Amino acid sequence: MKKPSLLSFLFTLILVAAAVCIQGERVTDTYGFPLSPGEQYFIQPVKTKSNNGGGLVPAAITFPFCPLGITQTLLPYQPGLPVSFSYKQRKPNPPWPIPPVHIPTSYALNIEFESNIWPFCNEFSKLWEFDDSSSAPKEPPILIGGTRREENSLFMIENAGEGENTYKLTTFAGTVGAIPGVWFKAPQLVLTNDTAKTLVVKFKKVDDATTAATSTSRVEKQGLRMFPFY
Repeated sequence: MKKPSLLSFLFTLILVAAAVCIQGERVTDTYGFPLSPGEQYFIQPVKTKSNNGGGLVPAAITFPFCPLGITQTLLPYQPGLPVSFSYKQRKPNPPWPIPPVHIPTSYALNIEFESNIWPFCNEFSKLWEFDDSSSAPKEPPILIGGTRREENSLFMIENAGEGENTYKLTTFAGTVGAIPGVWFKAPQLVLTNDTAKTLVVKFKKVDDATTAATSTSRVEKQGLRMFPFY
Protein backbone atom coordinates (compact mmCIF):
# COMPACT_ATOMS: atom_id res chain seq x y z
CA MET A 1 0.00 0.00 0.00
CA LYS A 2 1.34 3.42 -0.94
CA LYS A 3 1.89 5.88 1.85
CA PRO A 4 0.31 9.32 1.37
CA SER A 5 2.78 11.73 -0.15
CA LEU A 6 3.76 14.95 1.58
CA LEU A 7 2.05 16.88 -1.21
CA SER A 8 -1.19 14.96 -0.66
CA PHE A 9 -0.99 15.58 3.08
CA LEU A 10 -0.42 19.31 2.59
CA PHE A 11 -3.29 19.51 0.10
CA THR A 12 -5.65 17.86 2.60
CA LEU A 13 -4.43 20.20 5.31
CA ILE A 14 -5.16 23.21 3.11
CA LEU A 15 -8.69 21.96 2.43
CA VAL A 16 -9.40 21.48 6.14
CA ALA A 17 -7.98 24.93 6.91
CA ALA A 18 -10.13 26.46 4.17
CA ALA A 19 -13.24 24.76 5.57
CA VAL A 20 -12.51 26.18 9.01
CA CYS A 21 -11.86 29.66 7.66
CA ILE A 22 -15.08 29.92 5.67
CA GLN A 23 -17.26 28.85 8.58
CA GLY A 24 -18.75 31.50 10.81
CA GLU A 25 -19.49 31.17 14.49
CA ARG A 26 -21.81 28.45 15.75
CA VAL A 27 -25.55 29.13 15.69
CA THR A 28 -27.14 28.33 19.05
CA ASP A 29 -30.64 27.44 20.18
CA THR A 30 -32.68 29.04 22.96
CA TYR A 31 -30.62 27.18 25.57
CA GLY A 32 -27.28 28.13 24.07
CA PHE A 33 -26.53 24.73 22.52
CA PRO A 34 -25.22 24.62 18.94
CA LEU A 35 -27.64 23.76 16.13
CA SER A 36 -27.01 20.46 14.38
CA PRO A 37 -28.09 19.41 10.87
CA GLY A 38 -30.82 16.78 10.88
CA GLU A 39 -32.20 17.74 14.30
CA GLN A 40 -35.65 19.32 14.55
CA TYR A 41 -36.24 22.88 15.73
CA PHE A 42 -39.08 25.36 16.01
CA ILE A 43 -38.29 28.69 14.35
CA GLN A 44 -39.96 31.18 16.65
CA PRO A 45 -40.11 34.92 15.94
CA VAL A 46 -38.89 37.04 18.84
CA LYS A 47 -41.83 38.54 20.69
CA THR A 48 -42.20 42.34 20.61
CA LYS A 49 -44.89 44.85 21.56
CA SER A 50 -46.27 44.66 18.02
CA ASN A 51 -45.74 40.93 17.52
CA ASN A 52 -46.84 38.47 20.17
CA GLY A 53 -47.68 35.52 17.94
CA GLY A 54 -46.43 31.95 17.90
CA GLY A 55 -44.23 29.93 15.56
CA LEU A 56 -44.12 29.44 11.79
CA VAL A 57 -46.57 27.30 9.82
CA PRO A 58 -47.50 26.64 6.18
CA ALA A 59 -50.47 28.62 4.90
CA ALA A 60 -52.28 29.47 1.70
CA ILE A 61 -51.31 32.95 0.51
CA THR A 62 -52.80 32.86 -2.99
CA PHE A 63 -55.53 31.20 -5.01
CA PRO A 64 -55.02 28.49 -6.11
CA PHE A 65 -53.50 27.52 -2.77
CA CYS A 66 -50.40 25.69 -4.03
CA PRO A 67 -47.58 26.24 -3.48
CA LEU A 68 -48.13 27.21 0.14
CA GLY A 69 -46.48 30.18 1.80
CA ILE A 70 -45.29 30.53 5.39
CA THR A 71 -46.90 32.61 8.12
CA GLN A 72 -46.63 33.11 11.85
CA THR A 73 -49.50 31.78 13.96
CA LEU A 74 -51.47 34.46 15.76
CA LEU A 75 -51.74 32.40 18.95
CA PRO A 76 -48.64 32.85 21.14
CA TYR A 77 -48.75 29.39 22.74
CA GLN A 78 -48.44 27.58 19.40
CA PRO A 79 -44.82 26.65 18.61
CA GLY A 80 -45.37 26.21 14.88
CA LEU A 81 -44.24 23.22 12.83
CA PRO A 82 -40.74 21.78 13.34
CA VAL A 83 -38.07 22.25 10.69
CA SER A 84 -34.74 20.60 10.02
CA PHE A 85 -31.62 22.11 8.47
CA SER A 86 -29.38 20.40 5.96
CA TYR A 87 -26.34 21.51 4.02
CA LYS A 88 -26.39 22.15 0.31
CA GLN A 89 -25.64 18.80 -1.32
CA ARG A 90 -22.06 18.67 -2.48
CA LYS A 91 -21.00 17.57 -5.92
CA PRO A 92 -19.99 13.89 -5.95
CA ASN A 93 -16.33 14.32 -6.87
CA PRO A 94 -13.77 15.58 -4.32
CA PRO A 95 -12.06 17.72 -3.25
CA TRP A 96 -14.72 19.63 -1.31
CA PRO A 97 -14.54 21.00 2.24
CA ILE A 98 -16.00 18.71 4.90
CA PRO A 99 -19.37 20.06 6.18
CA PRO A 100 -19.22 21.30 9.78
CA VAL A 101 -20.67 19.18 12.57
CA HIS A 102 -22.63 22.14 13.95
CA ILE A 103 -24.35 24.81 11.87
CA PRO A 104 -22.33 28.01 11.54
CA THR A 105 -23.52 31.47 10.53
CA SER A 106 -23.27 32.49 6.87
CA TYR A 107 -23.43 28.87 5.65
CA ALA A 108 -25.82 27.89 2.83
CA LEU A 109 -28.60 25.63 4.12
CA ASN A 110 -31.83 24.00 3.07
CA ILE A 111 -34.75 24.41 5.49
CA GLU A 112 -37.48 21.79 5.49
CA PHE A 113 -40.73 21.44 7.41
CA GLU A 114 -40.98 18.13 9.29
CA SER A 115 -44.57 16.92 9.44
CA ASN A 116 -46.30 13.67 8.55
CA ILE A 117 -49.66 15.45 8.37
CA TRP A 118 -49.73 17.35 5.09
CA PRO A 119 -53.24 17.29 3.59
CA PHE A 120 -52.64 19.66 0.67
CA CYS A 121 -50.03 20.38 -2.00
CA ASN A 122 -48.36 16.98 -1.62
CA GLU A 123 -46.87 17.30 -5.08
CA PHE A 124 -44.50 19.93 -3.69
CA SER A 125 -41.50 19.31 -1.45
CA LYS A 126 -41.48 20.65 2.11
CA LEU A 127 -38.29 22.63 1.45
CA TRP A 128 -38.37 26.39 1.79
CA GLU A 129 -37.69 28.62 -1.21
CA PHE A 130 -38.33 32.18 -2.29
CA ASP A 131 -40.26 33.10 -5.42
CA ASP A 132 -37.70 34.11 -8.04
CA SER A 133 -40.08 33.98 -11.00
CA SER A 134 -40.46 36.90 -13.38
CA SER A 135 -43.94 37.55 -11.98
CA ALA A 136 -42.79 37.71 -8.35
CA PRO A 137 -43.67 40.92 -6.47
CA LYS A 138 -41.05 43.38 -5.22
CA GLU A 139 -41.01 41.51 -1.91
CA PRO A 140 -41.32 37.89 -3.09
CA PRO A 141 -42.98 35.40 -0.73
CA ILE A 142 -41.19 32.56 1.00
CA LEU A 143 -42.80 29.40 -0.33
CA ILE A 144 -42.79 25.66 0.28
CA GLY A 145 -41.66 23.53 -2.63
CA GLY A 146 -37.94 24.18 -2.95
CA THR A 147 -35.23 22.14 -4.66
CA ARG A 148 -31.92 21.20 -3.07
CA ARG A 149 -28.88 23.04 -4.47
CA GLU A 150 -31.09 25.62 -6.24
CA GLU A 151 -30.05 29.13 -5.27
CA ASN A 152 -33.61 30.20 -4.44
CA SER A 153 -33.81 27.31 -1.91
CA LEU A 154 -30.68 28.22 0.02
CA PHE A 155 -30.84 30.18 3.26
CA MET A 156 -28.23 31.41 5.71
CA ILE A 157 -28.46 32.17 9.41
CA GLU A 158 -26.90 35.45 10.55
CA ASN A 159 -26.63 37.13 13.93
CA ALA A 160 -29.44 39.61 14.45
CA GLY A 161 -27.64 41.58 17.14
CA GLU A 162 -30.84 41.95 19.16
CA GLY A 163 -30.13 39.87 22.24
CA GLU A 164 -28.72 36.49 23.11
CA ASN A 165 -29.33 33.63 20.66
CA THR A 166 -31.27 35.83 18.22
CA TYR A 167 -30.83 35.48 14.48
CA LYS A 168 -32.16 36.44 11.08
CA LEU A 169 -32.50 34.35 7.94
CA THR A 170 -30.90 35.63 4.76
CA THR A 171 -30.53 34.55 1.14
CA PHE A 172 -28.32 35.54 -1.75
CA ALA A 173 -31.07 37.97 -2.81
CA GLY A 174 -32.15 39.56 0.46
CA THR A 175 -33.29 39.04 4.05
CA VAL A 176 -36.35 37.17 5.29
CA GLY A 177 -38.87 39.60 6.71
CA ALA A 178 -42.58 39.69 7.49
CA ILE A 179 -45.54 41.69 6.21
CA PRO A 180 -49.25 41.53 7.12
CA GLY A 181 -50.67 38.47 5.39
CA VAL A 182 -53.96 37.89 3.60
CA TRP A 183 -55.57 35.87 6.41
CA PHE A 184 -56.32 37.92 9.52
CA LYS A 185 -53.11 39.88 8.79
CA ALA A 186 -51.02 37.07 10.28
CA PRO A 187 -47.37 37.92 9.53
CA GLN A 188 -46.36 36.39 6.20
CA LEU A 189 -42.73 35.64 5.35
CA VAL A 190 -41.25 37.48 2.38
CA LEU A 191 -37.88 38.42 1.03
CA THR A 192 -37.09 42.07 1.70
CA ASN A 193 -34.33 44.63 1.74
CA ASP A 194 -36.25 46.79 4.22
CA THR A 195 -34.46 46.34 7.56
CA ALA A 196 -37.57 47.47 9.43
CA LYS A 197 -39.33 44.30 8.24
CA THR A 198 -36.54 41.88 9.17
CA LEU A 199 -37.86 38.85 11.05
CA VAL A 200 -35.75 38.20 14.16
CA VAL A 201 -36.03 34.60 15.35
CA LYS A 202 -34.85 32.07 17.89
CA PHE A 203 -34.45 28.32 17.43
CA LYS A 204 -36.09 26.05 20.00
CA LYS A 205 -35.03 22.42 19.79
CA VAL A 206 -37.73 19.77 19.67
CA ASP A 207 -36.86 17.58 22.65
CA ASP A 208 -37.87 14.24 21.15
CA ALA A 209 -40.11 12.61 18.56
CA THR A 210 -43.05 12.54 20.96
CA THR A 211 -42.82 16.29 21.57
CA ALA A 212 -42.60 16.94 17.84
CA ALA A 213 -45.66 14.80 17.13
CA THR A 214 -47.64 16.38 19.95
CA SER A 215 -46.71 19.90 18.90
CA THR A 216 -47.52 19.18 15.26
CA SER A 217 -50.89 17.73 16.21
CA ARG A 218 -51.70 20.74 18.41
CA VAL A 219 -50.86 23.17 15.63
CA GLU A 220 -52.74 21.19 13.03
CA LYS A 221 -55.89 20.97 15.14
CA GLN A 222 -55.92 24.43 16.71
CA GLY A 223 -53.75 26.87 14.84
CA LEU A 224 -53.88 26.01 11.16
CA ARG A 225 -57.66 25.89 11.13
CA MET A 226 -57.60 29.67 10.89
CA PHE A 227 -56.66 29.18 7.24
CA PRO A 228 -59.28 28.17 4.70
CA PHE A 229 -57.46 25.12 3.38
CA TYR A 230 -57.66 23.38 6.79
